[in-house]
Amino acid sequence: MGVELLLICHGFLTLFVIVSFLCGRWPIFENTFIQRFHFFLTFGAYDYFLRFVGSVLGSKSKDVVLSIEYYCCDRPNPLLQIIYLVIISFTYYFVAKSSFPYIPGYYLSEIHWYLSLEAVAIGILLFLLTSFSDPGTITADNVTHYLSAYPYDNIIFSEKECSTCKIPKPARSKHCSICKRCVARFDHHCGWMNNCIGERNTRYFMAFLLWHFLLCLYGTVAIALILAGRLKELKVVYILTVYYGIEKTLWDLAPHVVQWLLGSYNTQILLMVFLAIISMLLFGFFGYHAKLCLSNTTTNETFKWQDYMELQRKVKEAKASAAALRQSISGLSNERKPSVSKWRSFFRRSPLEDVVVVKNNVYDKGFIHNIHEVVSPLSTRTSFTQSKFKSS
Repeated sequence: MGVELLLICHGFLTLFVIVSFLCGRWPIFENTFIQRFHFFLTFGAYDYFLRFVGSVLGSKSKDVVLSIEYYCCDRPNPLLQIIYLVIISFTYYFVAKSSFPYIPGYYLSEIHWYLSLEAVAIGILLFLLTSFSDPGTITADNVTHYLSAYPYDNIIFSEKECSTCKIPKPARSKHCSICKRCVARFDHHCGWMNNCIGERNTRYFMAFLLWHFLLCLYGTVAIALILAGRLKELKVVYILTVYYGIEKTLWDLAPHVVQWLLGSYNTQILLMVFLAIISMLLFGFFGYHAKLCLSNTTTNETFKWQDYMELQRKVKEAKASAAALRQSISGLSNERKPSVSKWRSFFRRSPLEDVVVVKNNVYDKGFIHNIHEVVSPLSTRTSFTQSKFKSS
């Protein structure tokens, strides 16, 4: 069982690293080892690497590394787009080479040859559509329309001018330092797409995530059915129970079946585990963004709300502490009151526990309207071009 244990450990380690790298900043992992490991992967390890290069190879080598970092992270480049195309192409190639010889099989018909190719082609099409579509670029020609479409809430968005584009900055927009443009209803800059995700292409991005989750799930189930079909066709369970005398129970058969599968179909199992891990990550990523869409919030606004709520909480805690201090001082100046029992004072509610900060998202108008705004962006509607005249 040494190989099996090694594969299981490899799968869990791969899952941990991928989850930490991609999802370590999610609120659910706050103050956990995953968040700390994410910080190490994204900042700590690179910082140590820069120090090592500077001390061993000199400052010029460090400047070269920083130039590569600038090209990869601080300006548009197709690096991650190429990596995506390589990953999906090679994954499909290995799946086809290792698994297609067993199709048609006991559970799958030959239609899956063509169905799988069409599914991958649709995934690539959604990728290209998200990558090269306009995210909602704000220009001097359309800024008036966006100002009317998205009113300021005067909480996290207030009237101001973009210091780079020198045009009014509509609510919910942000100037992307990588793309060098203002984007309406800015969510985030996606390196995989080499494009911003904004008001006009959030629908394509959501479709991309959902389709690739289903694509990976389809690949996982298809390979599992191929392996199950091979067990049936080769009568593995029958041989193990009749010729080797193994009890026909799941607990007794499972180790022998797994050992046989790993010895005969290790490539298919590795691909199945890989696709299963990626499908879980895509499902979590899609679920996170679906939650944002249902509440008409963006990733950029989430961070803004977190900063605002934290600031308001600290202000209210300071006011509550000051009020409690004044009350204590005034109590000392009055006549001495009967002492409160230690038990009653122990269970007395702290004034800081009453501090509540309410999030007031004026853009949340119900999940039906919110979904409609993502599926049919405001700038694609006829009323959008008429908003200038309505507001005047």
